[in-house]
Amino acid sequence: MLPKINKIGVLTSGGDSPGMNAAIRSVVRTCAFHSIECIGIYRGYQGMIEGDFKEMGPRSVNNIVNKGGTILKSARSKEFMTAEGRKKAFDNLKKAGVDALVVIGGDGSFTGAEVFNKEYGFPVMGIPGTIDNDIFGTSHTLGYDTALNTVVEVIDKIRDTAISHNRLFFVEVMGRDAGHIALNTGIGAGAEEILIPEEDLGLERLLESLKKSKESGKSSSIVVVAEGDKIGKTVFELKDYVEENMPEYDVRVSVLGHMQRGGSPSCFDRVLASRLGVKAVESILEGKSNFMVGLLNDKVALTPLEQAIKGHTEIDKELLRVSDIMST
Repeated sequence: MLPKINKIGVLTSGGDSPGMNAAIRSVVRTCAFHSIECIGIYRGYQGMIEGDFKEMGPRSVNNIVNKGGTILKSARSKEFMTAEGRKKAFDNLKKAGVDALVVIGGDGSFTGAEVFNKEYGFPVMGIPGTIDNDIFGTSHTLGYDTALNTVVEVIDKIRDTAISHNRLFFVEVMGRDAGHIALNTGIGAGAEEILIPEEDLGLERLLESLKKSKESGKSSSIVVVAEGDKIGKTVFELKDYVEENMPEYDVRVSVLGHMQRGGSPSCFDRVLASRLGVKAVESILEGKSNFMVGLLNDKVALTPLEQAIKGHTEIDKELLRVSDIMST
C-alpha cells in the first residue's frame, strides 16, 4: 500500500528562470485542488537545511504567474552536498510533516534530489527550470522560450546600430555547454554567423564567412556567440582576431549576460509551467518518485531523474542547415 501524501514541499534551486513562479503557483494550487497541504521552502536546499518553511495556499500565489525570478528565492548550498547537511534537511522535513518534494531547477538541483531520494527514500519530483534548455527528457525547459524572445528583441536593436555605422557586432548569449539559445536566436534575428559549442567553426572559416558577407554587399554583420563556444578563449579575443584580419570592419562586442534570465515569462512558459506543476503533484499522488516532468512531442511525460541528469540534449542538425542557407 502506498504511503499517504498529506503535505508536499516545493523549492526552487540553482539559477532563476522565467516561469519558476508560474510553476510554484501550479504546484500550490494543484495541492489545494487535491486537498493536500503545501509548504514553500525558501532558498532551495539551504532553506531546507535551515528549516526556512512557509505554508502556502491558493491565495499566497496570487499575481505571480506573470513575474520573473522566484518568490521562494534560490541559493546554492555546499552544505547539502554533505551527508550531515542532508540529514538536517531530512529531519526538518519530517518535523514539518512534509511527505514529498517538488524541485524546480536544473541538473545540479536534480542531482541533489536524486541523492536525497536514494539516502532517505524520500519521494521527489523535478520540474526543469533553466534558460539553456540543456536537460534531457524535455523539448523545452522553463524560461527557454522567454530567453529566446528577450535575446531576439535585443539583437534587433543592436542591428539598428550595426547598420547605421557599418559595424560588425559579436553578441554573446548564454549557453556554456549548449548552443540552443544562440542557434535559435541567430536564425530568428537574421545573424550572419552563429558560433556554438557543438560545432567548431574555426577562426579561418569565420573569416571566410565574414568576407563572403562583405563581398555580397553586406555593410554590417551580426555574429551570435554562445558563451561556451570553443573558437576563442573569450568573445573579446574573437573581436581582436577579426579586427587584425579585417581592418575594414568596426568591430564591437555586446555581452547580454543576466538580462537573458530575467523578465516576465512568455505565454508559452506560463502554460508550460502550469502543465508541469499539475503533472508533478499528481504523479507524486499516484506513488511515483524520482522523475522529472517534461514536454515531449507536446505531451507532458516523465523521465527518470538519472536520465535527465546524465542524458545529453542534441543540437538540431536541420536548424544548422537552415542557418547556413539563411546566411547566404
